[in-house]
Amino acid sequence: MTWTRLLPSGSAWAPIRRTALAKVVVMSVAGAFGLINTRLIISHFGTDAYAQYGLLATFPNLMPFTDLGIGAVILNAVAGSSDLRHDAVVRRTLTTALRVLLCSALVIATTGVVIGLSGLWPTLLGAKLMEGGGTTATLCLLVYAAALPLSLGQRVVVGMGRSTTQVLSQGVVSPALTCMLLVAIVTRFDAGNAVSVMSYVANTLVSGICVVVAWRATRPLLADALRDVPRLRQVRGVRIVDTAGPSLVQSLIIPVAFQTDRLLLSHLGGDQPLAQYNLAAQLFNLLTQTVAVTGVAMWPHFAKARADGRVESPFGAASSFAAMGGALGLAMALVAPWAAHILSSGKIVLPLALLVANVANVVVEAAKQPLGMYMTDPRGLRAQMVPVIILVPMNLALSWVLITPLGAAGPIAGSVIAVIVCQLVPYALWVSGDLRRRHAQDGRDDAEAALGGYDPEAVASGSVPAPPDGAGAADASRAEDPEPPVPTRPER
Repeated sequence: MTWTRLLPSGSAWAPIRRTALAKVVVMSVAGAFGLINTRLIISHFGTDAYAQYGLLATFPNLMPFTDLGIGAVILNAVAGSSDLRHDAVVRRTLTTALRVLLCSALVIATTGVVIGLSGLWPTLLGAKLMEGGGTTATLCLLVYAAALPLSLGQRVVVGMGRSTTQVLSQGVVSPALTCMLLVAIVTRFDAGNAVSVMSYVANTLVSGICVVVAWRATRPLLADALRDVPRLRQVRGVRIVDTAGPSLVQSLIIPVAFQTDRLLLSHLGGDQPLAQYNLAAQLFNLLTQTVAVTGVAMWPHFAKARADGRVESPFGAASSFAAMGGALGLAMALVAPWAAHILSSGKIVLPLALLVANVANVVVEAAKQPLGMYMTDPRGLRAQMVPVIILVPMNLALSWVLITPLGAAGPIAGSVIAVIVCQLVPYALWVSGDLRRRHAQDGRDDAEAALGGYDPEAVASGSVPAPPDGAGAADASRAEDPEPPVPTRPER
């Protein structure tokens, strides 16, 4: 895959290139086994089971906020640690995270049971549920809730810079579901309702694998953190709201901005534009998912740089990502008309405007990712909140207006414009200012060190006397002392 050469060079970026390749491999495997699973479900359990399976599979997409933003806290803490196995701060952070995730899981499980006992699932989910589908929906939520604390393992693995491992673990989901379906078929088990539960169990394997990897790589960190969970008085939690709060706000808002395109098209565009949109999304989402996963792999890279006191600009990565997105988008645009003809038996034709809008969307999302991953400290996350809040009404308004002249391309074009105005430009301005601030701070620190601890600005202004003769030289001589300093963990 030569397109990975468009990513930044250097050993520090090698894990990110591997993550991109891993995502492509996993999507290929998932696509192949997904077709097999679809055939097995429809052939042996019926179209109703397949419809219910698709319906109940949307629960995680409807609840992206269930981790309450705790994932961002874990990523920053793990990535910034210089001694992960014995880091007391990370241990308390993981303990706090487990407490939060357990509480969230309890709320989700309780909600599912209450809805199930009250018989409200058909009211909430519609008439597509099979007989006994309410119980199935409750079981799906219970499995999801049970797996939520295990998701901590995925965050730890990514924070360690092993995003490739996390991505590759996702490759087991579709094959695992295939195995469970085959067992049900061979044993003649009536698994129509159970199909949906099987899919949730298969997805849980990802978290399980990552927990095992994180447990072994950080031993005894996770065991110690787990033991501390019930010790509420002896082990106090850490402050997480500065990081988790802004992350939670974004997880609540962003789905509103980008998950309403189909709804708008159904009201304003008619059946054909909606079908065109769905087919194009099926193709181009392969690229945006790759970009998003590869972008997340940069999070620990920038977090580690902050913890080490290094100033590292994301603009080079943003340019490389945009080039990668453009290359992949153009390639997909050339293939998409042929793919659409094959997949729809010639019934759906993708207009040029829709292809152009999707290519632009991939480029903009790719350019945005490194900037957003740089802005993952509390200051940066807070700076992302206001633009994202503005993004929602702007995206909805633009999509509404552009559907009439552009058809299926309207919502995509609206999203591109909104992301540029509300995210790409504000993020670039904030990052530029933050880089200037950090470079200036480094300059002041260096000057102060050269003056033996005297603030150079204060000396220049005359508010404090200049250091005595020889102070700077004394510090320089100490810096040349061959005796190495005792390593300390930088402040975060």
